[in-house]
Amino acid sequence: MRMSWKLFLLPLVTAVSMSSIYLLPSAGEVAQSAIKMKLPKKKNSWILEEKLPSKEELGALARDTEFSKAICSLPWAGRYNRRGEDVPDRIDLSIVLSGSDINNSIHRPERCMPAQGHNILASSKRVLDIDGFSLPVTRLTSVQRLPTDAGKTEFMEMQCLTYYFFVGHDSISNSHLERTFIDMKDRLVRGLDQRWAYVSVSMWFGKYPWMESEIPELEADRILNKFVEDLSRQQIDWSKIKQ
Repeated sequence: MRMSWKLFLLPLVTAVSMSSIYLLPSAGEVAQSAIKMKLPKKKNSWILEEKLPSKEELGALARDTEFSKAICSLPWAGRYNRRGEDVPDRIDLSIVLSGSDINNSIHRPERCMPAQGHNILASSKRVLDIDGFSLPVTRLTSVQRLPTDAGKTEFMEMQCLTYYFFVGHDSISNSHLERTFIDMKDRLVRGLDQRWAYVSVSMWFGKYPWMESEIPELEADRILNKFVEDLSRQQIDWSKIKQ
């Protein structure tokens, strides 16, 4: 059976477009992201403990890449571990600000999450309302395999929920492909190198091995929704974002 050349046209155009971004010259003028990189020590009732980037993260991205990472804890009476102690809600927050070199910029998290033990099960898009502004996010569910011993010979599996999005100079996107095309347009039409921040928040849900109770997926969704709404109000300069 002969296949129409049209079936190959869209993948070819996409591949050429994505590859051509590496051929674009540096625009010179750098447009800074609307994200605020400095994290507070406390946000509402959440306590933020600074976390350093891993060696893998530092080695994979350009030297002028900036990181703001934190383990966020919310004391929560009524949820106990097997010793009867209160267990706080936990969210892992990561903000990665790309360097000025577009060729060594941030990439979609689906590419690097498997190296962190994640098996991604589902991906979907949603839009959060932030005081009349639209915040598009990508929602991922995964199973994360975590080592339980120093030799990394024994593991446990945790269900994980992740939201992520990208914040540019005046745009927000939940798609790495869309973000790339915005970069190309800004270089060719506006003469700008745009720095983007990749924002990711993750939370385990389901049955924790060390807990008596479990966290339903809907509850994790509710917690992450509220956290992202509060975070974006504080960390994004919405006066710069075009809607």
